[in-house]
Amino acid sequence: MTAKKCDAEIKNKQIYNVDNSCKKANTFILSDYEQVKAICNGQGIYDQNSGMTKSKDKFRIVKCELKNNGARKPKCQYKGKLLTKRIVVVKCGGLPVHYEKDIETIESNNPTTGKIPMDSTSVPTNIHV
Repeated sequence: MTAKKCDAEIKNKQIYNVDNSCKKANTFILSDYEQVKAICNGQGIYDQNSGMTKSKDKFRIVKCELKNNGARKPKCQYKGKLLTKRIVVVKCGGLPVHYEKDIETIESNNPTTGKIPMDSTSVPTNIHV
C-alpha cells in the first residue's frame, strides 16, 4: 500500500458507506497483522475515559481523503498521504475494530524534552493493514 494506491485499494477492499456513497476518509496502517493485533493484546495503553487503546509502538500509515465529495461507488477518488512515526488510537474488541485517530510524535534532540505527542486531524476510519 502506498499513498498513490488509495483509489485501487479502497475499490479492491470494497470500502464504502452502507448507502454506496464514498467514505470521506480511510486510513491504512502499514504493518503486519500481528503488530496491529498486539495493540489490543498488551502493546497498547487503555484509556477508561474514552474506551480507546493507544499503541505503544509507532506506525507508518497512509491516510486517504476523498477528493470528490458527494461521489458514489465506483467514482470515489482519493488523495493519499504517507505519515510516519504515528501512535494509533483504536477501539479494541479482542482485536482492533475501529481506528479512531493517530498521534504524531516529534523526536527531539534535547534529552529533557523527549517526545512531544501531537494529535492529528484524522477522521475516524476502519482498520486496514
